[in-house]
Amino acid sequence: MDGETEVRGRVAELERLFGDPGDPANPVGGAAFLAADAREEPLAAAEALLERFGLNAEFVPCELGGRLVDLDTLARVVRVVFRRDAALGLGYGYANFQAAVVLWADGDRGQRQTAARLLLAGRRLAAAYPELARGSNFLANELTARPAEDGPGVRLSGRKESLTNVERADGLVLFARTGEGRSSHSVLLVDRSGLPPGRVAGLPRRRTPGVRSCLVAGIEFTDCPVPAGALVGGPGRGLELALRVFPVIRSVGPSVALGCADTALRTAVACAVDRGVVGRPGQDTDGPQPASHARSTLVGAFVDLLMCDCLALVATRAVHLLPADSGLYAAAVKYLLPQLLTDTLYELSTLLGAEFHTQDGVYGAFAKSVRDLPMIGLGAAGSAACRATVVPQLPRLARESWFRDPEPPDGLFRLEAGGLPPLDLGRLTPAAGGDPLAASLAAAAPPEAADDPGGRPAELNALLTAELSRLRDGCAALDLDGRSALADPRGRALADRYALVLTGAACLGVWKRQRARGTGFLADPAWLTAALTRLVRRLGLPAPDSAADHEGPLLAEVLARFHGHRSYDLYDTPLTGGTTTHGDGRNS
Repeated sequence: MDGETEVRGRVAELERLFGDPGDPANPVGGAAFLAADAREEPLAAAEALLERFGLNAEFVPCELGGRLVDLDTLARVVRVVFRRDAALGLGYGYANFQAAVVLWADGDRGQRQTAARLLLAGRRLAAAYPELARGSNFLANELTARPAEDGPGVRLSGRKESLTNVERADGLVLFARTGEGRSSHSVLLVDRSGLPPGRVAGLPRRRTPGVRSCLVAGIEFTDCPVPAGALVGGPGRGLELALRVFPVIRSVGPSVALGCADTALRTAVACAVDRGVVGRPGQDTDGPQPASHARSTLVGAFVDLLMCDCLALVATRAVHLLPADSGLYAAAVKYLLPQLLTDTLYELSTLLGAEFHTQDGVYGAFAKSVRDLPMIGLGAAGSAACRATVVPQLPRLARESWFRDPEPPDGLFRLEAGGLPPLDLGRLTPAAGGDPLAASLAAAAPPEAADDPGGRPAELNALLTAELSRLRDGCAALDLDGRSALADPRGRALADRYALVLTGAACLGVWKRQRARGTGFLADPAWLTAALTRLVRRLGLPAPDSAADHEGPLLAEVLARFHGHRSYDLYDTPLTGGTTTHGDGRNS
């Protein structure tokens, strides 16, 4: 069995276990998740399902008995969970990965085996990453560790206010202050059950506006003894280690969260179908045309998901193929996708009207997605920190990389599983050595397609390449070494435009590869033209009036995937369905 077939099988099995989301009798259906969200409690039946499936094995490297080989494959599998419920995907699964990857990167053999055993047994890990920006309450939300006076080990004090699953975690991955400067933090792997009573206390649960059934709470230590064997890596290596694993968690997080946006789009399509605004495949060419607003909004949202998935694909595969540059792309995707998809969901909300405020029923999933999706942009590895990673690098990239670097390997844009070197976390760095993805945009215009005689992809590519040239000039005006770029108000705007240009390069790369491989939806220039047009317009550039020419075929694809129960991402994944109840009580 080849890698792609095996991955598709895992995705299909997880879909089968979840069953039909529209079946009201399904204990892990859409109604059950909405009820759990209203109660602000995890859905026990869903957690039991994931334990039977062995989801935690997706986070454990294969050499330790798990299934983790490629990050893009990990994202494809976990995306299934986020499509059903983002809180479940974060609370049961992804939070474990955020903690475990620290140990995969720098833990000793015993620590790695301990973490693997916990996860493969269905247990949980929780991580307390360092705060990268000092707020007014920084010292009140930090852990400190000082050498024990009565022997080896350290004494841990302080608190962290918001950790996912901290109350249920068997292992804690803690970044604690042990000094100053770049060596200010060390990492500890702490066995929760081995801590002495009276030295550790749980803090009250924190309610969140999104992912409401996620268990987020704090923990406080008071002069708590921790054995010397808990140290991960060397002393004072905490910040270095955090920066080294950020390319991994920043690239995988947005990719899995696309499942949440997929559900929002599917819900909006259901609403449009219920109201007769759009119909079944083929109906719109034979009957009345759908309202132009609904037509363009559904198509635009679909295209947004595709182009976001292109950038997410590149970011995850770059960790394997371009480890020295992957931190740049991971940061870009982590702060751009929440912005783009939040705007996308706002546009879709106009189609639902009053149904947007529905908290239950078939349309309740939309309001839940609107609350859940922005949560991926929070935290120490969140949107603000990611932009702060990109901005200081722009002057150097503009001088040394853009229009100079070689193109990236073709495998960067491959959708099929496999074809990647082993994951080597030791080669990851926060600062990029170059920018091969931007080079792929500037290298050559895409060939004109026979079924797109206007050559619009080539024309749009030229517009994005010209924008990269303007960015080069604009970044030259920033501080040469980037140290003051974060304080320059131009830095944020330049970083935002740069991330959009990268997205265009990712779309072009995926389309070129699919075009070379044969026919199919992704080989057609229609979606590419629409994606590049949306990016160019978002940049405020004059774009050729071409997107409307492709709305018909793209709307047909939207409807075909809706009625055929297939995902709205690049993978066109078959979904479990068949009894989806619409707002008027009809089934599809």
